[in-house]
Amino acid sequence: MAARLFWFFVGTILYTYLGYPLLLTILNRRRSKPGHLKSHQVDVPSVTLLVAAYNEQDVIGEKLENCLSLDYPRDQLQIIVAADGSDDRTPDIVRLYAAKGVELSFSPPRKGKMAAINRAMEMAKGDIVVFSDANNFYDVDTIRHLVAPFADATVGVVTGAKSVVRGDSPLGESEGLYWQYESFIKEQETMLGCCTGFSGEILAIRRMLFEAAPEYVINDDFYISMRIVKQGYRVAYAPQARSYERVSPTAEEEVQRRARINAGWFQSIAMGGQVLPWRKPVVTWQVISHKYLRPLLPWAMIGAAVTNVWAVVRPAPADGCRLLRLAAPMNWILLVLQTAFYLVALLGGSTTRREGRLGSLLYVPAFLVNSNIAAIIGLYRFIMRKQTPLWQRARRQHERAPRPGRS
Repeated sequence: MAARLFWFFVGTILYTYLGYPLLLTILNRRRSKPGHLKSHQVDVPSVTLLVAAYNEQDVIGEKLENCLSLDYPRDQLQIIVAADGSDDRTPDIVRLYAAKGVELSFSPPRKGKMAAINRAMEMAKGDIVVFSDANNFYDVDTIRHLVAPFADATVGVVTGAKSVVRGDSPLGESEGLYWQYESFIKEQETMLGCCTGFSGEILAIRRMLFEAAPEYVINDDFYISMRIVKQGYRVAYAPQARSYERVSPTAEEEVQRRARINAGWFQSIAMGGQVLPWRKPVVTWQVISHKYLRPLLPWAMIGAAVTNVWAVVRPAPADGCRLLRLAAPMNWILLVLQTAFYLVALLGGSTTRREGRLGSLLYVPAFLVNSNIAAIIGLYRFIMRKQTPLWQRARRQHERAPRPGRS
């Protein structure tokens, strides 16, 4: 019994992290006509760049300068800042850019990001709406790459590549590796037909397909995108459309940031009937594999550890395959390997300021463990209803804008 449970937990972990990307790759290689996007762009659609902000006075000026420097026809680009309940100088700074065509959507009562987006969408005029945050910055040609896939009439949503600036700390290096891994999955999903990974700070949709979401929605990017998928459209990944941001200053702050996102994933699981495209079983399988299983992995990791200890305390008879039955000495070997992994994670957690390859490699197990701790905190917040749609301003490394082009 212990062995069966152990391999179920281990299989869940391996499938989520490795098996699913591998299956995508195999399916794409077996397809006679992979779902590539049409590359031609017949025109330059009008675009609304919608920047969500809450108390971002330290970076909003640089963000707007970045928006105004984008290589896109100015008469085709509308810029709106949705300043949700900001009580600092954010609205005043945005008003300074009114002469340059920047518009402000501001309501003093703070209701959360989804409410801010719903309100600002009433001002949007572009055929394509690009959602962004105040603390991420685009390459000069990002908008062009982001709107290009819309030349395909079946595409309703396009998500770009999120990049974390390297060199700040091992935490930034690990976060950067994670987004490279995510980029690979998104590319494979797009080739299969529909991407299910979304980056809310670089997300574009057809304005006519937007459905105002309930204000209590936490993961706005997922909800908005999946409602469009349910309308019969697909999501494309544009890896050349790049967004840059800095990592959180400490691992603890990164855990808190991810806890909010994970609370949103548990909310999304509970709202499965509203967001899952049941008539598209392949896309539904992708969402479950790519998004829904990940916040459940902490319990698989705990289950693997507990059943491994159980197999050591009550070892199985040494007949048949010792590995599958967790018979001695395999039960001890696997327990030592698990213990070593968590010890390395503990050691890596103390090297967040150590520079160089060693510090980065040691921090990878810590990054994985911290991500799963964030999932546990997120579940607690969701169950206890302690996670509201109001978001806190996330501090970033060095509190200065990253330079696009450095990842």
